[in-house]
Amino acid sequence: MSTGMIVTLVIVVVLILYLISIFNRLVALRNRFKNAFAQIDVQLQRRHELIPNLVETAKTYMAHEKETLTAVIEARNQAQTAVEAASAHPEDAQAIKQLMTAETALTGTLGKFFALSENYPDIKANQTMAQLMEELSSTENKVSFSRQAFNDAVMTYNTYREQFPNFFIANSGGFKPAELFELESADYKQPVKVSF
Repeated sequence: MSTGMIVTLVIVVVLILYLISIFNRLVALRNRFKNAFAQIDVQLQRRHELIPNLVETAKTYMAHEKETLTAVIEARNQAQTAVEAASAHPEDAQAIKQLMTAETALTGTLGKFFALSENYPDIKANQTMAQLMEELSSTENKVSFSRQAFNDAVMTYNTYREQFPNFFIANSGGFKPAELFELESADYKQPVKVSF
């Protein structure tokens, strides 16, 4: 074997090992953002389980606010369906977008619910209601932290995926861009107007 063939063989082997390392890094980063989504999923499930209890407790005090209570439950059910779809495929950008839409709607209806509940002193004094609201508030914070960790993992994955020459390996290996999990609208940040 000549020196030229050995050098060529070494270059080919090094190139193949380099391409394998790129592929393996893409797999690791994709698995990392999927795991980060699993953490969001846990918190969203907890949030969705708390909401019916909160609404049931509030029903006795807010009997004539049936429309708001119904809207909260409907938004919760839509978010539950969206989180199930996104949990099955966290790499599917469309599933994440649908989840963002559903969670934005749920956050908005919960904001209206909390604003209305402020007008009922009896409901604020109820220990079960206070405990449920505290648990929901704590869960909201955990969702926010989990969403931030997920978005960080997605950003790392997408950045690595888009770099040269990783881009070629990612496209040929089926590594699609991941979607960030952001609330779609700033409406939930606006103060809720309560009118009777």
